[in-house]
Amino acid sequence: MSLNHVRPWRDIYRRKSRQIMVGNVPVGGDAPIAVQTMTNTLTTEVAATVAQVQAAAEAGADIVRVSVPDEASSKALKEIVRESPVPIVADIHFHYRRGIEAAEAGAACLRINPGNIGDEKRVKEVIKAARDHNCSIRIGVNAGSLEKHLLEKYGEPCPEAMVESGLEHIRILQDNDFHEFKISVKASDVFLSAAAYQGIAEATDAPIHLGITEAGGLVSGTIKSAIGLGNLLWMGIGDTIRVSLSADPVEEVKVGFEILKSLGLRHRGVNIISCPSCARQGFDVIKTVETLEHRLEHIKTPMSLSIIGCVVNGPGEALMTDVGFTGGGAGSGMVYLAGKASHKMSNEQMIDHIVEQVEKKAAELDAAAEAAE
Repeated sequence: MSLNHVRPWRDIYRRKSRQIMVGNVPVGGDAPIAVQTMTNTLTTEVAATVAQVQAAAEAGADIVRVSVPDEASSKALKEIVRESPVPIVADIHFHYRRGIEAAEAGAACLRINPGNIGDEKRVKEVIKAARDHNCSIRIGVNAGSLEKHLLEKYGEPCPEAMVESGLEHIRILQDNDFHEFKISVKASDVFLSAAAYQGIAEATDAPIHLGITEAGGLVSGTIKSAIGLGNLLWMGIGDTIRVSLSADPVEEVKVGFEILKSLGLRHRGVNIISCPSCARQGFDVIKTVETLEHRLEHIKTPMSLSIIGCVVNGPGEALMTDVGFTGGGAGSGMVYLAGKASHKMSNEQMIDHIVEQVEKKAAELDAAAEAAE
């Protein structure tokens, strides 16, 4: 898919994949790359889990995954599905019965790990339940739980072992005439994940779920995920992503969108372009950006905002953003609208004024988009 013919160095050509449905969300083909997260509440605590799902959806999650470790969770899942604004994926490990129960409870997709779900007979029963209840499946290969025979064959988790694991499970699904599946080959090691994903991308046309598993905390996990997922997405690999962080699921959604936004693959909310600040700054850039990020969280319309501390790069950056502010000294700066210098504003009033200008521009863009439909 070409994103920018005028600037070919920004083009990304996505791998051709089949399209499947996860509830009402298309995954693969020419569909937008879907952003996922996973709840970390006890599934049996329905109200808390639903609240977390709703918060993730409000942040932009297209799909949310919920763990189903026991029969009580299967029962709770039915109510969670009913209350959820987005499709729910049931995370299944160790007991195939949970997969059957989750399909019956209305899950849009079952995430099963071929390394721990059981023998082929049990997998077939899960496939039947998925088919009977119009449920897709994600084959979730993980370097930390590869099948024993593959570890014996290869000696350790490696890209070849992960790809072979995925292809073995694909064969089982296809032998049972089931094709509504996607696949992931995750590892906590960026190099292992990247190599495994490249291998599986060449071996199948199934939609690919990208993720660096157990990536770490908010800062370290964001960096690791941005490196691993960013490079794969840049290569055109990936149809849906989940950023795995030891943090609030809403943060996973935010990071996922920022990765996609940085590559021009998804657009949602305000993209703030800001300088790191220095002695030339005409106002406190770091504090201003931190405040604006919070004040503008409610904006879902794709648009750009530049916040630059001085005139070295400020006017040039403002030329390419919807709204901009450049520090000019003497307690004020220049406001730019649609790339053009518009008017001066005092530093004391600029935050409220910028929020007002961004909201106004978002309303204009929304009205134009609605008129074009």
